[in-house]
Amino acid sequence: MTPLDLQGRLQRALDLLHEFYESRHRSALAREVRDEEDLFMLLVFSEMMGIPNPAGYYTLELLPVLYDRFHEWHIRMGMEHSPLDSFRCC
Repeated sequence: MTPLDLQGRLQRALDLLHEFYESRHRSALAREVRDEEDLFMLLVFSEMMGIPNPAGYYTLELLPVLYDRFHEWHIRMGMEHSPLDSFRCC
């Protein structure tokens, strides 16, 4: 057996183990990622919604990047229409 063949088999075994352990927790991991993204969006847009944000200066440059995902976020947060007067997405 060549070293490359052995390395391929070990990598395949590691991939299978990773899939086995991750498959049980995939939905929980996805929910955690979504919750972190929601908190980050709230932090970035908080100053525009009237919530004092001590990191507002640093998050200001992220606004153009996150405008594309803003509509999905405010719908997921239960806001039927955009909470921002200066930004209409609906």
